[in-house]
Amino acid sequence: MHNEQPNINYIRQLSGGDVEFEEKMLSILQQELPEEIKTYLKTLEINNLHQTAEIVHKIKHKISILGLEKSYEYTIQYEKELLDGNRGGHEDFLRILNKMSEFLTK
Repeated sequence: MHNEQPNINYIRQLSGGDVEFEEKMLSILQQELPEEIKTYLKTLEINNLHQTAEIVHKIKHKISILGLEKSYEYTIQYEKELLDGNRGGHEDFLRILNKMSEFLTK
């Protein structure tokens, strides 16, 4: 889908050079994202697309924080599609989640 890579540029901007803040932000992302992915997959599996859209909405902010601008734009569209009962964007969204997970486990 997109060739962009996660980065911590935005976190660095927010921190103003405060490394402890940067580490805390990354730690929160590392803790929350795996749980949100599990919830996303579970709600999708039981076809509760409204709840799936809610979790996509939460994850969307993490996508932004990790500097994935194109993925963020895609996720806005995917969230709307879910609310319309369309789950067709799942595979592309899963690729975004995998890219984020790989980045956060390094």
